[in-house]
Amino acid sequence: MELWKLPTGDSVSRYEKSIVVNFTGPRKVLSTSLFNGGYHEDYTYVFNHDSKTGPGETMCTSLEDYLQHLHDVTLRLGFEPDKGSGIGTAAYMENVAIIEKSYKELTVTAIVTGGIDVNGGRVGDEASYYRPLLKTETTTDDDIRFKTGRKTESPKNPADPLGTINIILYIDGDLAEPLLARALVTCTEAKTAALQELQAGSHYSLGIATGSGTDQTIVVANSEAPYYYDGAGKHSKLGELIGKAVKKAVKLALYKQTHLGPKQQHNLFKRLQRFGLSLDYLFESYMSEYEADGHEKYEVLNTFEKYARSDEIVVMSAMWSHLVDEWLWGLLTDEELNLGLVQLGLVPVEASGTYLAESLGLFEPAGISDVHQFGVDAVIRNLENHIINEVRIMLGDSTK
Repeated sequence: MELWKLPTGDSVSRYEKSIVVNFTGPRKVLSTSLFNGGYHEDYTYVFNHDSKTGPGETMCTSLEDYLQHLHDVTLRLGFEPDKGSGIGTAAYMENVAIIEKSYKELTVTAIVTGGIDVNGGRVGDEASYYRPLLKTETTTDDDIRFKTGRKTESPKNPADPLGTINIILYIDGDLAEPLLARALVTCTEAKTAALQELQAGSHYSLGIATGSGTDQTIVVANSEAPYYYDGAGKHSKLGELIGKAVKKAVKLALYKQTHLGPKQQHNLFKRLQRFGLSLDYLFESYMSEYEADGHEKYEVLNTFEKYARSDEIVVMSAMWSHLVDEWLWGLLTDEELNLGLVQLGLVPVEASGTYLAESLGLFEPAGISDVHQFGVDAVIRNLENHIINEVRIMLGDSTK
């Protein structure tokens, strides 16, 4: 089924579990995929594929199986396997987002699928594996692609799908090889900006996510275009179009796949999930001091949920999270953090020891103290106690 017709006449089509861009002429392709990735000028197609092996099942369990799976997909689609590059995901192809931006004769199209709920991370988060392949005189790039047999490692339950943002960036203009690489950088910046604007949290640290651990991108340029473009960075019009198209497409794809967006994020627990704040934890903390029957438990739970969605607490949580972020980044001192907490109506955090910022991975700027007197847990517990007290007041249980 054809989904989109590109200005070059190339088509974007969905075939079962794949989104395919069929080329009608010569194109330049830069792909991050291990399946025929790298730079090429002789490809006839690129594709994005839902690589789940069946309903409710997970991705292939090894890199070799995954690459073989993509190879088999190309054959089923009727393509020559060595004439294109493909990227895999657990997202549904029905949830693809296609956004096009134009200026005069230049058009940029972003074709995106995405999910960030399971595998979202911040660059620099602690890694999960390290497996170098010892080189020999006969080692080639194909050994990296096909012989490592690296297992796909999910940070959660093995049954959970990996979250991935896959982008096919199609530029109806000609670019030299270095500028294709620069377009890839701009595209990645745009993806990260979209996640920042959504306040999507990392699942591996306290930070805002910058992507997932399995994101992939393919950049396509039109070799037949009448114009070369000499810039793809933020100062160039091409860079502007890339930024606008990719940001909008990433946001739309995440909304279609997982409903991530302003409405979902208008919730205390969604905003502060990256700090370990959860409805279950606060509910259990409250109930540990309060005996209640089934109806009363429902009332308590309902009050927590109502409180979490209220305008006042969402605004407060937005300010609290940014305040704590700046403290963690080393832009605010302990004293300034407490000043901000008081202005938010919270009690100051008491010093609970000396914490080396470097050991917590907080910051390493020159000229700024590398010691915190507050533990991160103490700052988070401070907010949790405030929320529990507020809910108690709402329930008429302020004496507890």
